[in-house]
Amino acid sequence: MITFFIALVLLIGGYFIYGSLMERIFGADNVHTTPAYTHADGVDYVPMSWWRIFLIQFLNIAGLGPIFGAIMGAVYGPSAFLWIVFGSIFGGAVHDYFSGMMSLRNAGMSLPELGGKYMGTIFKQSMRVFTIILMVLVGAVFIAGPARLMDNITSGWLNYTWWIVVIFIYYILATLLPVDKIIGKIYPLFGAALLFMAIGIGGALIWNGAPIPEVTFGNLHNHHSHPGEYPIFPMLFISIACGAISGFHATQSPLMARCLKNETQGRRIFYGAMITESIVAMIWAAAAMSFFGSIGGLHAFLEANGNNAAIVVEKISDTWLGKTGGLLAILGVIAAPITSGDTAFRSARLIVADFLRIKQKKLMNRIGISLPLFIAGFVLLQVDFDIIWRYFAWANQTLASATLWMITIYLAGKKKCFWITFFPALFMTMVVTTYILVAPEGFRLNYQISICISAILTLMLGIWFLKKK
Repeated sequence: MITFFIALVLLIGGYFIYGSLMERIFGADNVHTTPAYTHADGVDYVPMSWWRIFLIQFLNIAGLGPIFGAIMGAVYGPSAFLWIVFGSIFGGAVHDYFSGMMSLRNAGMSLPELGGKYMGTIFKQSMRVFTIILMVLVGAVFIAGPARLMDNITSGWLNYTWWIVVIFIYYILATLLPVDKIIGKIYPLFGAALLFMAIGIGGALIWNGAPIPEVTFGNLHNHHSHPGEYPIFPMLFISIACGAISGFHATQSPLMARCLKNETQGRRIFYGAMITESIVAMIWAAAAMSFFGSIGGLHAFLEANGNNAAIVVEKISDTWLGKTGGLLAILGVIAAPITSGDTAFRSARLIVADFLRIKQKKLMNRIGISLPLFIAGFVLLQVDFDIIWRYFAWANQTLASATLWMITIYLAGKKKCFWITFFPALFMTMVVTTYILVAPEGFRLNYQISICISAILTLMLGIWFLKKK
């Protein structure tokens, strides 16, 4: 359990120390008037208190990633702890902070528009298409996940299809109505449920003296039951996305950048929400590795239940927190993906609106853009969940890589310390390139050949940037 406590201390310390450094590098101040006031429209640009925005941002970015992703990543062993801690402090939280603050300084500009400003028209058009596809994928994934959980809870009463319809109706309302009508009012309650879940499971870990594996040199090998098919690099770094770094977050930060009252609130909202999410991921990774007695026990349980992480969540919550506490924990786990899925569709609407330059004050304008997005999401729900999840995970990390390059170019252009994102950008480029070359849903090339190709491409990209910057 020593590793677990050290990891929590490092994450909290990273917020205060490295987060403060990021704030100074960006140059956040009280001088600039935020878009919440300069572009106020009563729909998307609405000033809100920082704590409310923090809870909304936390729920927006959390989704299934820090829970399901952490559980699926736990099968690789204690290496997952290292990725969650260092990936978040030096990668994910930096990625979230700068993407949010860059949007804040550019009138709440969405991610593709930011990409166009700093990386050119071709990149902007590519990012528009890629981001909208990712948003629809997120919406579909984050409908299917909670619908499965609710189906388990109400089995024999309300089925999977019923819950899909209910969640879809909620998505439509949350996407179309002003941000302070549904999202601004109920997200704090959902946030409380999710934080209760994390605190409850974390407390149970300590109370039960759970046998959490320690990070030692002898324990950092691949614990997966099929290590040849699932090498730690790159599989672990794709499996645990939202708990360490996630491109999806960069699409959500502009939503909240349109509501901040002050630039100095950015660190606690963008950097802080990512650190909080990583703490949730640490708790669930530790719980998954220890609850079944060993990592091997987790493997056996997952394989016996079709690799369904939802059943792991339900089993751990019911056993450690009792029926009432377990139900509250499950509700927190259900709320997280639903509140990410609705803002994914909302973000997609805003990206399309920015592209087509359609004002969003009129309801019919919002409906006209949203309807095709919802139809696409419904069609994706007919595809096998595991296939959608794998494509979502890769697309998510690919967008994170692209966003890190955009931030690096922005910092270089401002003559600021671009190294803070240059090295994470190189690493994530290597991860996503290797994954698509070796993965079953990719090119299925030999692992060693894939590593060589990825290393060469990553090195060439790094050299090109250093020459062009």
